[in-house]
Amino acid sequence: MPVPPEPTTRRPDPDELLAKVQQDEERAKRGRLKIFFGASAGVGKTFAMLVAARQQLAQGVDMIIGVVETHGRMETAVLVEGIEHIALKEIPYRGRILREFDLDRALARRPALILVDELAHSNVAGSRHPKRWQDVEELLAAGIDVYSTVNVQHLESLNDVVSGITGIRVWETVPDRVFDEADEVVLVDLPLDELLQRLREGKVYLPHQAERAIRNFFRKGNLLALRELALRRTADRVDEDVQQYRRDQLVTPVWQTHDALLVCIGAGAGSEKLVRTAARIAGRLETSWHAVHVETPDLQRRPPADRERPLKTLRLAQELGAQTTILFGTRVEDEAVRYARTHNLSRIMVGRDEPPPWRFWRRSVADRIGRLAADLDVIQVARAEREVPRQARSARERIAPANWPAYALSAAVCGLAGLVAAPLYPFLDLTNIVMVFLLAVVAVAVRFGRGPAVFASFLGVAIFDFFFVPPRFTFAVGDMQYLMTFAVMLVVGLVIGQLTAGFKYQAQVAGWREARVKALYEMSRDLSGALVPEQITAIGGRFLATEMNMRAAFLLTDAADRLVVPAQVAAGFPEIDPGIAQWAFDHGEAAGQGTNTLPASPILYLPLKAPMRFRGVLALEMRDPAQLLGPEQRRLLDTFASLIAIALERVHYVSVAQETMVQMESERLRNSLLSAISHDLRTPLSVLIGQADSMFLTQPPLDEAHAGIARQLREQALRINALVNNLLDMARLQAGRIHLNRQWQPLEEVIGSAIQSLKPRLAEHRLKVDLPDDLPLIEVDSVLMQRVFCNLLENAVKYTPPGSAIWLGAFTAGRQMEIHVEDNGPGLPKGREETIFKKFERGRPEGSMPGVGLGLAICRAIVEAHRGAILARPRPGGGACFVITLPLGNPPPVALDDGQSPPPGN
Repeated sequence: MPVPPEPTTRRPDPDELLAKVQQDEERAKRGRLKIFFGASAGVGKTFAMLVAARQQLAQGVDMIIGVVETHGRMETAVLVEGIEHIALKEIPYRGRILREFDLDRALARRPALILVDELAHSNVAGSRHPKRWQDVEELLAAGIDVYSTVNVQHLESLNDVVSGITGIRVWETVPDRVFDEADEVVLVDLPLDELLQRLREGKVYLPHQAERAIRNFFRKGNLLALRELALRRTADRVDEDVQQYRRDQLVTPVWQTHDALLVCIGAGAGSEKLVRTAARIAGRLETSWHAVHVETPDLQRRPPADRERPLKTLRLAQELGAQTTILFGTRVEDEAVRYARTHNLSRIMVGRDEPPPWRFWRRSVADRIGRLAADLDVIQVARAEREVPRQARSARERIAPANWPAYALSAAVCGLAGLVAAPLYPFLDLTNIVMVFLLAVVAVAVRFGRGPAVFASFLGVAIFDFFFVPPRFTFAVGDMQYLMTFAVMLVVGLVIGQLTAGFKYQAQVAGWREARVKALYEMSRDLSGALVPEQITAIGGRFLATEMNMRAAFLLTDAADRLVVPAQVAAGFPEIDPGIAQWAFDHGEAAGQGTNTLPASPILYLPLKAPMRFRGVLALEMRDPAQLLGPEQRRLLDTFASLIAIALERVHYVSVAQETMVQMESERLRNSLLSAISHDLRTPLSVLIGQADSMFLTQPPLDEAHAGIARQLREQALRINALVNNLLDMARLQAGRIHLNRQWQPLEEVIGSAIQSLKPRLAEHRLKVDLPDDLPLIEVDSVLMQRVFCNLLENAVKYTPPGSAIWLGAFTAGRQMEIHVEDNGPGLPKGREETIFKKFERGRPEGSMPGVGLGLAICRAIVEAHRGAILARPRPGGGACFVITLPLGNPPPVALDDGQSPPPGN
């Protein structure tokens, strides 16, 4: 009998339709992104983008150019002419003016289509977004279509692969999410010989740059590898589009667009060979493959060894690279074909399972799949010879009823049906009495399953024949029409029992899944209200105990992100191995029971991986180790661990945000208070200094005693004035209100001015200055840098005894200048080399030295404003050493010795 053709589409699911409508509504509000994708620079991505844009312009589309990089190529520049441009935004950066894409102007202009070249470009500091692809996402959210370009080496997932091939690391990348979510990707390709010829002709880079590029990045082997990566990535993208189209259009038949493979793993022996064969075939075809196991009601009645075997085989398939899944259904072939059609898998591989001779009516799984789906290729793999007898023994074992109490109760139900029907015999026809026995079969199927239901069907026919069909109390049949009654009753009983048992099993699976989803939802709801890690661990432990019959111990991290093993765990919990827990934390992989790392351990260690970092390790004790065999159980555990980790990270960042907010408010209050006090003190201090100076001008002159008092008054007033200036400078630096007046200066002039201002205080110390004559100019704010050296020298004078030596020197190291200020005093407090640069921190808090601990903090703020660094370290031989590092930059030409400048143009 010919098999009816498969329908080309399946009945749409209402939930899928609703989700698709909502998705289409969201997509209609956004703009469309079209990416021109290439293997390397020079293949013509920008050219192809401009050609497509001109076609849109010819059709009347409102199109403008946001930013297009022509790189000096004439053929590209010609296509740009005549198209409206948006002026680039000028941003000052390190003394230069750079031009970037003006996002605000593009949003205000709001065209239908905009060209934004080089999607992976990094914007200059000061732009709204650090990356250009983020600008594009804002344009798309505003409903503006975008054309852009990107190379394969700029994709985040391929960045390491490309750097391993070419030896060059590309730092500007685009997340794969942006590439995958693009509405259209156009591959722009060019044969290698043509690309190399364009390089030599200077159409990609300038001639002197092109030769260097051909020797390094653009070697033929590199270009071949990049081209293959681009083609494969485009093929993956097209395959995803095909899958999405099939889902949207509800297409049922498999489209053999690629050689994907589906392996069906059964409960019989020999599945390991099937999986290994599939892995080898998938490796030769360089394609993905899936492995599924269909859980049927029949499997529930098998011995435990048969139930655990496919789960172990699924784990093996997952280790070999398969995507594994457990399906639930009543017939293996139905679920396998449905899965293959859903995932567009054109080949199904099964193990050869010839039915035993005594079951001549039953076809093999391969035959049943072939009859159900004629458009799919079915591959059979022979089982190992030594495994066939074991399979035969399993078949014989399945004949014997393993659950004899269910069969005994089925017999009792059939007997009860006979007792109920006996009083009705004089009043009802035999056809109505048959209904009583059919009802008994339904009851047995609902309560005990398929096997007892089949037994009840045969027993019900026997009881009906013996007690109710004339001649009664014998199996002889007086009227041949009752044979038809027996046959129909038996068939109907078998069908009802089969269907009822199948529906019961499906209802059990659906109830199990619903219970798990409900439990996860309730746990997520409880986690969202947790405020401290202890609440999170309590919620997680309760979920594992009630839903998965597991006991758990949570090993969380401390403030320094170190794993902390609790001193005590729950009573009866096995002893936690800190080494295994630390290994799982460091490597981010599961270890212990049920894994390939130290599987002899009685505990499973799962890392708690949050989006930012690992938050700890989950130690699990399972009462039934077989729970780890199923992919569904392992995915549920991974989902649980991820939810716990995310909750822990949320609580952590809530605490960090609260502490940061308190610190910010305290800092703002302190700066405001310091600024207000400093402003109020400056006027009386100025008056006090002036009055002290005027005392020396009075007539007659002051005697020596009064003159000494006036000098001390003036010195203390100047010291307080310096302290107030430090407070004001620190407040302004923290508020960001100081703008650098950077000019090219000789370092010796800046240091000389600082030494001159501190000459009285340096009188009792030996200052040695070592500045080479060939030191280059540095681009600094001379007033602020003078303040840095004043503070460092004053700090050295303050903490060293009179007669001590102070050294000040400088030298160049690469593209940086290092300046050292050293002394031979008591040195720095051990362990406080970094702390002394904080505000209001002093080297020796308990000392009697004047000051409030702002001098070094001001030094660091000024040096970092110059894009430099300052650090403190012990000086060899005793004392302290402060090291300032400043970038050299590109100083202008220095005037000649005779006072004349170099001639123009040099």
